[in-house]
Amino acid sequence: MSDGYSIELSFNNRAIWFELPVLPEEIEISGEGDGETYSITDLGQINVIKAPGLKTIHFESFFPAIPPGGTVPKYVSSANWGEPADYIQLIEDWMSKRKPIRFIFTSLGLKINLAVSIEIFNYKEVAGAPGDFEYELELKEYVFYAAKKVTLKTTPTAAGTTKTTTQKEPAKRPDERAKPKTVTVKSGDTLMKIAKRELGDGSRWKEIQKLNGLTDAQLKTLKIGTVLKLPG
Repeated sequence: MSDGYSIELSFNNRAIWFELPVLPEEIEISGEGDGETYSITDLGQINVIKAPGLKTIHFESFFPAIPPGGTVPKYVSSANWGEPADYIQLIEDWMSKRKPIRFIFTSLGLKINLAVSIEIFNYKEVAGAPGDFEYELELKEYVFYAAKKVTLKTTPTAAGTTKTTTQKEPAKRPDERAKPKTVTVKSGDTLMKIAKRELGDGSRWKEIQKLNGLTDAQLKTLKIGTVLKLPG
């Protein structure tokens, strides 16, 4: 976090998350009203104000390559700094899952916490700075929704007939967490082997360890048949 200013993107109730390593120079957050104008005889035009439209968030920055020796440049704001390919792979993976992510913007006196969908993600390698990738990201506010359950209630009336009324139950907020995939430990398996085989990247073994609450001691004695959850 730089001077109380940070941007975090997360997925699956923060099972996977990261802070932007280089903060954008500006962030555009827009949200238009959804009013409509009607022409009415003798009254002229009237404006019917409806609920505000969904917010759109747009910003540009870059993912810097880690220089030899691992020296952290002053413009890098996040302590957890990864390779550009790691960020790009995560964002593209989140897009492919077609699930909302969470955008958290924190600055002095202001915090924005929104569920969002990734609408645009473009990137390119920077000429003259091998390994650095510039990117453009556009997010759109996501509203959780679910069908409401309607119950029919029939009651007798004084006239000897019956009266039917409907009762709507409030919809429960859907769980934004993705159901984790699982894998069963086989003979000779280690977390690194499992991460390589199931996730395509052996370096993600620490994510499996954290997700399953395994201690370092337990890693040395993984039992065959143990079912492990896999990160998204």
